[in-house]
Amino acid sequence: QVQLVESGGGLVQAVGALRLSCIVSGRTFSDYAMGWFRQAPGKEREFVSTISRSGAITYYADSAKGRFTISRDNAKNPVYLQMNSLKPEDAAVYYCTARTISTGTEEREYEYWGQGTQVAVSS
Repeated sequence: QVQLVESGGGLVQAVGALRLSCIVSGRTFSDYAMGWFRQAPGKEREFVSTISRSGAITYYADSAKGRFTISRDNAKNPVYLQMNSLKPEDAAVYYCTARTISTGTEEREYEYWGQGTQVAVSS
């Protein structure tokens, strides 16, 4: 059984920063490409960022480019999402995801999901 656990959410003021983390259990961490999605109230879940198994390849949604950075430490397991210059529009539940074959930007491509961590941004 593969389980993902996110942490690091909270309340910050606009232009502040947060770092989210995610730990995978049940399989070797380096076997999975990892990703982050988010869902705001009243909106559909949307892609934020993804990183390859080796960490060499990353992709970002247009809304995240230049502000967010995804990274991973295969020796220690966690995948991170560093979020800088946060905007009220970034407020959402952020979900950690994992897939076994490659990076992807579509929700249906990911096999495993965490329960989410809440990010709130005040103006």
